[in-house]
Amino acid sequence: MAERTADGPMDAGRFAALADTYGGALHRWPPAEQAAAMLFADTKEGRAILARAGRLDAMLDRHRVEAPSPALHRAIVAQAATEVRQERRRRFWWLGFGLAGVGLAGAVAGLALVTIVNPDMQPDHYVMDANATSFGDAGPDADPYEEDL
Repeated sequence: MAERTADGPMDAGRFAALADTYGGALHRWPPAEQAAAMLFADTKEGRAILARAGRLDAMLDRHRVEAPSPALHRAIVAQAATEVRQERRRRFWWLGFGLAGVGLAGAVAGLALVTIVNPDMQPDHYVMDANATSFGDAGPDADPYEEDL
């Protein structure tokens, strides 16, 4: 006997699938399925399916999980603390790599700026020696307090 649901007739396969999903208590089933399920539950096949689902529900209701032992609790907390420390250490290293990258980018930008801004000197106008820099003469004869503008 097939009872009607919102999606079509309630057959034994559909009823068994719903019983496996939602258990033997019809009030936990989707509201759209409950009316047809109540009608099908009055059949011999429906009662058998609900009885099987009810036994499974009772077994699951009897199952209890013991509280974790203090040793397990300490081990979990210790592992979590270790992972937090490792994550902080990883962040610190990535921060260091980032700062090193920024410093390197600044050095490259500075080198590029000095190279572009500093005009090329012709050899007949100025002779570079070991004491000359791109900012002026740094030799022993140069006066560090006097600036030539």
